Amino acid sequence: MTRIAVIDYDMGNLHSACKGLQKAGAQTIITDSAQEIEGADAVVLPGVGAFDPAMQHLRSRDLIAPIKAVIASGKPFLGICLGLQILFEGSEEGQETGLGVISGQVRRFYKEPNMTIPHMGWNTLHYTQPQHPIWTGIGNQSYVYFVHSYYVDPVDPQVQAATVTHGTQEVTAAIAYDNVVAVQFHPEKSSTAGLQLLSNFVTQITSPVLA
Repeated sequence: MTRIAVIDYDMGNLHSACKGLQKAGAQTIITDSAQEIEGADAVVLPGVGAFDPAMQHLRSRDLIAPIKAVIASGKPFLGICLGLQILFEGSEEGQETGLGVISGQVRRFYKEPNMTIPHMGWNTLHYTQPQHPIWTGIGNQSYVYFVHSYYVDPVDPQVQAATVTHGTQEVTAAIAYDNVVAVQFHPEKSSTAGLQLLSNFVTQITSPVLA
């Protein structure tokens, strides 16, 4: 059975993500052990909350180097919500340096008339990598669930896998490159589409590449 390490760094409820992965046939282990992360078939980095505390918690648990190492190794990796944002170099939300796995910054939505911040609720995806296997069985313009006030702004637009529009601002909703997939929305809260994404991730773990 596929074994997925779900990284525990005190930044959110991990169990709902685990349930979705388990439904797709994977065995999950919630862990902050570098050895267990290294030994898993794939790694999931979830998270809710603020950028700076996330990086501080990762540092206090000596998880920064193991996360970078597992990504560099080519092992399938899925980031969810805050787990997407901390892959970047830094955030307008705080002062901490991010993991720097992806070049770019995390930006705050600028306020528009009649626009709510945070961007919270159901919204549609627009695929920029429509053939990526993570989208198998999930139609373009599918609704997924968002809760965020900040969005990622990658230097290389080619890593962008999907966008979402809030107000008049079209921003990155997902990235995908090599063995890494990361999404701003919450697949574990996104009904059929979200469960399909988690299932696609589990299915792709046994494939040579995710891209």
